[in-house]
Amino acid sequence: MAKPQYWLIKSEPSVYAYAQLEKDGKTEWTGIRSYEARNNLRAMKPGDLCLYYHSNEDKALVGIARVLTAAGPDSTAPDEDWASVRVEAVTPLKHPVDLATVKATPALEEFPLVTRSRLSVAPVTAEHFKLVLKMAKTAPPK
Repeated sequence: MAKPQYWLIKSEPSVYAYAQLEKDGKTEWTGIRSYEARNNLRAMKPGDLCLYYHSNEDKALVGIARVLTAAGPDSTAPDEDWASVRVEAVTPLKHPVDLATVKATPALEEFPLVTRSRLSVAPVTAEHFKLVLKMAKTAPPK
């Protein structure tokens, strides 16, 4: 089995908070309207892990999600060339990692929240994923 890739996905907590994903169990990740983010969705594979970021209001990494399906059409954009994947909640971060902390951490200077702050779906290196989990005092999922 291929090693999972790692991703950053963002949502405003007032739109779809990580707690809502936990309650729902899984959801279709829709509404991405950036070509680069769409292409990142299309690169996701089942089993890949995502850091879940609350944008705008909280500005913190708050949980881990898992990709359940390969990308397919976005149901919120019929007859358009947008993509979505299904994701499930894995675990909340024990200690959310806020944006200020990410920016103040030299080892994260190439992290997407720093380098591509407007991109809603972005790849994350395995090293960055592990470092964020360490900072959040959260064990990696099995």
